[in-house]
Amino acid sequence: MTQRKGVLFDVDGTLVDSNYLHVLSWWQAFRKAGHDVPMAQIHRCVGMGGDKLVAELLGDDRDMDHDEALKASHGAVYSTHWPSLRTLPGARDVLLRAHESGLAVVLASSAEQAELDVLRQVIDADDAIDAATSSTDAEASKPAPNILEAPLEAVDVRSENAVFVGDAVWDVIAAKELGMPCIGVESGGTTAAHLTEAGAVEVYKDTAELLASWEKSAIGKLLAKRTD
Repeated sequence: MTQRKGVLFDVDGTLVDSNYLHVLSWWQAFRKAGHDVPMAQIHRCVGMGGDKLVAELLGDDRDMDHDEALKASHGAVYSTHWPSLRTLPGARDVLLRAHESGLAVVLASSAEQAELDVLRQVIDADDAIDAATSSTDAEASKPAPNILEAPLEAVDVRSENAVFVGDAVWDVIAAKELGMPCIGVESGGTTAAHLTEAGAVEVYKDTAELLASWEKSAIGKLLAKRTD
């Protein structure tokens, strides 16, 4: 019996041009709470779950009782930027191409459900999306692999028959934990060198460039792979 194949897509920085809005929102949340954290440091952590981002930037000696308030503050500021959200080059087209190729297409996001609903509206490709999972669907956030296990289960696809597309080193690390190849894109602000060093099997400028190299890409290789 032929096993189903799928492609998972990160959303922020991969399909939607939102990473720097997250940086600004976290920066403002930290400042409001009395923490002066440089934006460059915040950017390097974007892609982690909010809980891990706070821990990474403020350290283990922080007052952990304030973590939820920090995340809520970030969410409140970020929501004011929702009307400004735009897709990145190739975002909708790459989802449609994956769907038309017979792959299960899943959005694997660390966003809260309400935020993910907004992101899906921005992408406007629901007809090509088989499932979309949010932070509430996983026990642990990236770089833990749980955030990818949930979407794989949602479409009944094994990790060896899937490819993940993401823009952050945390995406690459999470995929590697499951033995799943990760295609990196630089559209979230992380360089090809850093993505490759983390273990990305290939890196493109954005999903438009991935689409232009479709047949030669890891997705093209997945489509050609026998799974029976």
